Amino acid sequence: QVQLVESGGGLVQAGGSLRLSCAASGRTGSLNAMGWFRQAPGQEREFVAALKWSGVSTVYANSVKGRFTISRDNAKNTMYLQMDSLKTEDTAVYTCAADRFTRRDLSVLPTTYGYWGQGTQVTVSS
Repeated sequence: QVQLVESGGGLVQAGGSLRLSCAASGRTGSLNAMGWFRQAPGQEREFVAALKWSGVSTVYANSVKGRFTISRDNAKNTMYLQMDSLKTEDTAVYTCAADRFTRRDLSVLPTTYGYWGQGTQVTVSS
C-alpha cells in the first residue's frame, strides 16, 4: 500500500505562484507514475499533470501548459507541482495520485490511479 499527503495549498492573488508537494510513504519502491488532479465545487475531477517516476516523461492538461511544472525528488519520495501565472479558474482542491502498475503511456484518467491523497485547497483571488 501507498500513502500520499499533499501540502502547500493556500490563498494567492491572480498572477502569483504556489508550489504543491505530495509526500509518498509505504511501498514507494514500486511506484510507476504519479499525477495531480483538481476538483472545484459542483465540478467533476479533472486531470492536471502526471509523470513517470523514472522522470522520462510528463504530460499536462492543455489548460495549464506553460504555467505549471510537475517534478519529483526520488530520494524524498515527493512529487511537486509548481504553479505560476495562476488564474481564478485554477481555484480547486488539488489531489495527488499514484499508480504502481507498469504501463506504456501516462494516463489522464483518474481510474488508472489506485492511490489518492486527501487534497489541498488552492484559492486564487482576482
